[in-house]
Amino acid sequence: MSSVILFNKPFGVLSQFTPEAGHPALDQFGFPPGIYAAGRLDHDSEGALLLTDDGKLIKRLLDPKFEHPRTYLAQVEGKITKEAVQKLMQGVTFKGYRSKPCTAEIATEPEWLWPRNPPVRFRANIPTSWVRLTLIEGKNRQVRHMTAAVGFPTLRLIRTRIGNVELGDLQPGQWRAVTEKIL
Repeated sequence: MSSVILFNKPFGVLSQFTPEAGHPALDQFGFPPGIYAAGRLDHDSEGALLLTDDGKLIKRLLDPKFEHPRTYLAQVEGKITKEAVQKLMQGVTFKGYRSKPCTAEIATEPEWLWPRNPPVRFRANIPTSWVRLTLIEGKNRQVRHMTAAVGFPTLRLIRTRIGNVELGDLQPGQWRAVTEKIL
C-alpha cells in the first residue's frame, strides 16, 4: 500500500531532502522513510506539496499530458485589474513560451492566512492585491512569470490545492496522510 502525504511547505524550505545554499530542506520534518516529493515548489513559495513512495503516482503528477489542476493564491504588487485577470485566463507569453488557458479571479486575502517569515516587504505608496489561479501545467516559476507578464509582479505565492487535495487548515511545517482521491 503506497502512502501519500500532503505537506504545507514553509517559505524558504527546499522541495528536496538535502539542504542547499543555506536553505533548509524536507529532511527536518519527520516524514516516513522512502517518500519523495511529487513535484516541487520554489524555496520562496509556500503551501501544498505532495510526497509519496508511489513512483507511478509521481510520474503521473509530473507528466504534463495529464493536465492535473493546481490552485495558487498570489499576492501581487498593485491593484490587479479585471483586464489583467482576463489576460491570465487566455494565456500569456513569457520567456518565449505561451501558457495554456487557466482559470483566474481576483481574490481577497484569506482569513486563515498565516504570517510569513520574513514578511512581504511593505511599501506605503504601492498597494497589493490577491489573485487565485488554477493551472493545468507547471513550468518553472510559472505563476510569477505570468503575473509579471500582465504587470503585477508576485510578492507571495501559496499553492492551496493539488488535484482534489486541499491544504485546508494545515499550518506551515505540518503534514497529514492523504486519504482522498488525488486526481
